[in-house]
Amino acid sequence: MWHRFWDKKEQSKTLADQLDKDNLPRHIAIIMDGNGRWAQKRGLPRTVGHKAGVEALRDIVKACSNLGIEALTVYAFSTENWSRPKEEVNILMNLLIDYLRRELDELHDNKVRVQMIGNMEQLPLEAQRELKRSIKKTVNNGGLILNLALNYGGRAEITCAVRQLCEKVLKKELTPEEITGELISQHLFTSGLSDPDLLIRTSGELRVSNFLLWQIAYTEIIVTECLWPDFSPDQLVEALLEFQKRERRFGGLNKR
Repeated sequence: MWHRFWDKKEQSKTLADQLDKDNLPRHIAIIMDGNGRWAQKRGLPRTVGHKAGVEALRDIVKACSNLGIEALTVYAFSTENWSRPKEEVNILMNLLIDYLRRELDELHDNKVRVQMIGNMEQLPLEAQRELKRSIKKTVNNGGLILNLALNYGGRAEITCAVRQLCEKVLKKELTPEEITGELISQHLFTSGLSDPDLLIRTSGELRVSNFLLWQIAYTEIIVTECLWPDFSPDQLVEALLEFQKRERRFGGLNKR
């Protein structure tokens, strides 16, 4: 249910009204960090933090949809996360399954299109089924693209793209001279999506953690000390206001 965001609408109206609606990022990427620390600060199991993080995601998806953002890519589970205790990994996978089952109809009703980047085949079969069902049901929706980065790593993504291009060269479908940055982008998991304009990382960590390494070459980065379960639509608007203060030159000079 998305009423939780609407309950906050009036209190955040003044803040949101400051946004330049003609200068919003097309694509926002978020490293959702801090669930475990959020729980530990409260003397709770880490799993409680992950559940609270899912609730935060629901609000942010709704907020992005309402603002007319084209795409939201969220780092939900990295290739490195498999090294966590098996019990925690199982809980994370069950939370993913539950989220898709519980939210799919409402996402679909609100024209959200579900996509995924990463290696789906290594996920539990039940998670694969729910992802495929969600992607299939929403494939023709024209609203926000909710892009779930699952079993995802930026280096693995680039490696996969390089292998595909090498195979084409070996088959003489392509020459090395024809390989361009644009062609590499077309072979990444994010093919068809614009590069993120804004990357938000919660919990204050100053690293990109193997996330969208190729795509964030000129992305504006905002780091907040706020732990992910506490990241609300108001914090999102604050990040967007900061984004709108930035001058994006893409390696060029200031325009006078």
